[in-house]
Amino acid sequence: MERLKESSNGRYGLADFVIGDGRLTVLAGPCSLESLELGLEVARTMKGLCEARGLPYVFKASFDKANRTSLHSWRGPGLEKGLEQLARIGETTGVPVVTDIHESWQAEPVGRVADVVQIPAFLCRQTDLLVAAAATGKIVNIKKAQFLAPEDMAHAAAKCREAGNDRVLLCERGTTMGYHRLVVDMAGLVSMRALGYPVVFDATHSVQRPGGLGGSSGGDRSLALPLARAAAAVGIDALFVETHPSPEDARSDGPNMIPLSEMGAFLDQVLAIHNARRAAAGEVQ
Repeated sequence: MERLKESSNGRYGLADFVIGDGRLTVLAGPCSLESLELGLEVARTMKGLCEARGLPYVFKASFDKANRTSLHSWRGPGLEKGLEQLARIGETTGVPVVTDIHESWQAEPVGRVADVVQIPAFLCRQTDLLVAAAATGKIVNIKKAQFLAPEDMAHAAAKCREAGNDRVLLCERGTTMGYHRLVVDMAGLVSMRALGYPVVFDATHSVQRPGGLGGSSGGDRSLALPLARAAAAVGIDALFVETHPSPEDARSDGPNMIPLSEMGAFLDQVLAIHNARRAAAGEVQ
């Protein structure tokens, strides 16, 4: 399942579009792969919404949520079944896919299926994991740790580059502020973009409240759109959003996810600000 094109000058080709070419790429899907049917429903719906707005789209879902609060929490279908589902979703809908890895040995099999390999925020300093992800030759989306300064992401990106892969995305997903609370420093988006890599804003994990529900994480999805609008005004290359037909019934991260039925209106508002910023900056649309 190979849909990558060549990269140059911080613009990364994927399917029939380029991440970092001025358009707003959308990475969206459920938190975890609850079922093939759910994945196909979300991928098809999001593909239609994005195509109608001229937005490049990448399907997102995790095969294993290895960093859950509780040992008893749902983690996903696992590597083998999860990759089978991701391959089926990508092939059936014709969209690229992104998924995260937690251990170095997962990189090679994931790289055979995923078009973008994602590094979880808590693991963005793990050298072996970054090097293994880079070795796949796929685009690597590195989420900034909740405890890390934006400028320090230069070192994470450098590990991939020195391992032979300069196709790196840097992703903001909130910074720890006290207990059970994340904040977003919009200036950090400017700092990371200045490093020379396309920047992704994760709108839904940024409103997460880690451990806020005791045995699981809480969150406030009503804050995701205001933060996404602000990020678009500052300047981003891609928007990461977790969405689900019924977040209340989701098996992970339900409080953060945007109802699938609301994603069209969500995208419209973010896209309007993205385009207005580009126009004000004199960029070609």
